[in-house]
Amino acid sequence: MNIAAAIAALTEMGIETDTNPASVKAKSRDFFWYSPVLKDRLDHVVADFVATPKNEAEVISILKTCYAHDVPVTTRGTGTGNYGQAMPLAGGCILHLNQMNAVKEIHPGRVICEPGVLLKDLDAACNETGQEIRMYSSTWATATIGGFIAGGSGGIGSVRWGSLRDPGNIIRLRVATMEAEPRTLEITGDDLHRVSHAYGTNGIITEIEIPLAPAYEWKGIFLAFSDFDEALQYSYDLASCDGLLIKLATVFEAPIAKDYFQRVAPHVEDADALVALMIAPHAMPGWETFTKGYPGARTIYVQGETDWPRDPGLVFEYGWNHTTLRALKVDPSITYLQIAYGTDDPIALVKAVKERLSPEVLQHIEVTRMNGKVAMGGLTLVKFTTEERLDEIIAIHEQMGAMNFNPHRYTLEEGGRQSVDERQLDFKREADPKGLLNPGKMIAWDDPNWSYDRMYAWPGLQPKTAAE
Repeated sequence: MNIAAAIAALTEMGIETDTNPASVKAKSRDFFWYSPVLKDRLDHVVADFVATPKNEAEVISILKTCYAHDVPVTTRGTGTGNYGQAMPLAGGCILHLNQMNAVKEIHPGRVICEPGVLLKDLDAACNETGQEIRMYSSTWATATIGGFIAGGSGGIGSVRWGSLRDPGNIIRLRVATMEAEPRTLEITGDDLHRVSHAYGTNGIITEIEIPLAPAYEWKGIFLAFSDFDEALQYSYDLASCDGLLIKLATVFEAPIAKDYFQRVAPHVEDADALVALMIAPHAMPGWETFTKGYPGARTIYVQGETDWPRDPGLVFEYGWNHTTLRALKVDPSITYLQIAYGTDDPIALVKAVKERLSPEVLQHIEVTRMNGKVAMGGLTLVKFTTEERLDEIIAIHEQMGAMNFNPHRYTLEEGGRQSVDERQLDFKREADPKGLLNPGKMIAWDDPNWSYDRMYAWPGLQPKTAAE
């Protein structure tokens, strides 16, 4: 690895590089610290420099130069990922795509853009044509579309449109390879699975085409329930109601709302479960009729209609992983899990896990859609004590039939289904022959016989210094 030669070559080309230790460290970090396990493993990790391209041509120049000098490249949007996806485990170059933020074309039903555009700005541009993006993360104000596709799985809108990787939710990706002479490839159809949610380990996304939906002035709503089971059933039934257009249905076990949602807390009791919704304006009369069938439902907030002394802001910024962030601000010992309760009988499984583990583990349920059926996923709040106990809690979930997508691991496989994705591995062999793209994140590349019986520790991880 010849860092100095790579920096000199890029500087001579007029490409923006940053070697300031403070800013390089800041741009080397994502939200890995949501996990105390990852914080312990990755807190010392830092790149050697940052390169910020303005266009695809500069991306290719950076990849070609770093390839020639054996410099690892880790792509970064704005660093809102939670699993260490954007942490440069081997140092090297952070490829910062925030200046590639153009919304290129908006057509009926689709938009073409660069990867560095913020989700919020992309949505706003589409809104001007009466359209909106189908789904986005709760960090939409600061997260990029490229980061969402490379590291995300779903979000606000998944109750209607399913997961990001479901067929139809991405139309096309343009991807640059890291070779002696980098190529740009147009990826469509089934091949999209090779590069979406791959953490930038096997290609750099330089252009994105995704579908759009009609835009609405969604109504954010909070409902309180004295009974968690009724809140759970209500949310499942609402998502199953085909005539009602909704964009969010989230359930919070007590005392999440009272303890962690400061602007909601004055309006709920300690024992109240909370449901957060986004309802299309034209669906409001139907929603009101539907809700009358649930005697325990108390509407405590409707956006634009309820006047609280302290406005709660956007309702969706209480769900998905903003729930964890809000809890962490109150109690730094909180961490979280990602649990799939599935579609077969998710309510019964959620209730069984709650009975077994509450209050050490508090249920935060996102209602989604999977293969045409209503599904439930948990971004579960956990009171962290030790890493060993966290592993026990994960094992209990799995023994009960609740699949864990472990957010306390930095590799693709351990954060997924604990298995090799041959499509992604094959594409890495083709597009990144030296293994320089985001090294350490794909176990199958480094140790294809790994047994997954313990946390993977990449051998090339930067060592901690004595001071650390």
